[in-house]
Amino acid sequence: MPQWLKTTVDYGVYGIVRFLVGTIQVFPETKVIPFCRWVAWLLTHVIRIRGGTLEENLQRIFPGATAEQRQALTYQMWYHLILMVCEIAWAPRRLHRCNWKNHIDFLDVQEFLRQLLSRRATVLVTGHVGNFEIGGYVTGLMGINTVTIARPLDNPFLHRYVCQFREAKGQRLLDKHGCAAEVDRHLATGGTLSLLADQHAGSKGCWTPFLGSLASCHKGLALFTLTADAPMAVGYTLRATQPMSFILGCEGIADPRENDPRCQGVRQLTQWYNARLGDIIARAPDQYWWVHRRWREPPSKLPKSQSAAA
Repeated sequence: MPQWLKTTVDYGVYGIVRFLVGTIQVFPETKVIPFCRWVAWLLTHVIRIRGGTLEENLQRIFPGATAEQRQALTYQMWYHLILMVCEIAWAPRRLHRCNWKNHIDFLDVQEFLRQLLSRRATVLVTGHVGNFEIGGYVTGLMGINTVTIARPLDNPFLHRYVCQFREAKGQRLLDKHGCAAEVDRHLATGGTLSLLADQHAGSKGCWTPFLGSLASCHKGLALFTLTADAPMAVGYTLRATQPMSFILGCEGIADPRENDPRCQGVRQLTQWYNARLGDIIARAPDQYWWVHRRWREPPSKLPKSQSAAA
């Protein structure tokens, strides 16, 4: 595609997104629920975006589920995903320092907050479950500045727009390519590094069970923790009973200073945080992004330690 045409298409898509976001922002939360359900039905039964990937993932993780149960879970996932987009659109105008208590319930997070507010570096791990974008937004509201590693969007106009939301309250984004030195500096000064942990790491990643099936994980998450002597916390932001209502919690903290077996090496720590993410998803499977290709076929030869974990 010629560059001028790509730029025109990207700008057109950006304009449509801005129009939809502006439209969503004027509606109260309850009024968009029928819209979200209609779009979810459309994506489940008519358009079926990544239908093959969804079916493959659900059959892999829920082998005993019927076709009707898998279809129902697909519909619920799309509903929550579309609702997440709406909540992101509302957040800058409806979620702020004066009213966050109306939207956020903290669940057993005393140690979690103590760690985030301490002078020690922290590696904060989460996954594509619930509304993780609101989680980053809320930590910024609380004065906790984080650095997040993310791949830039292909559409530069959308990328800048999304970054404006993500960085509005103190979160800073780093391109995953060539960011290691900046991450090291951030952790060395006691900063918090926030990472989405459930992304495929290729054939050379650390293969470990995730929801009962082998998945490739980036070794960097564990390495950041071990080399920086920074506790790893597994956090989540699950949607509660209604839109713009969330439960923010911590599933566990692994601290290298405590001589914990979980921190003996990359493999042990990777297995630990994947198990914790699995526990979170088990509580709200309808809020997980089953649409992305988390599970791939492992290489024919795996290291003995990883083969044993399988």
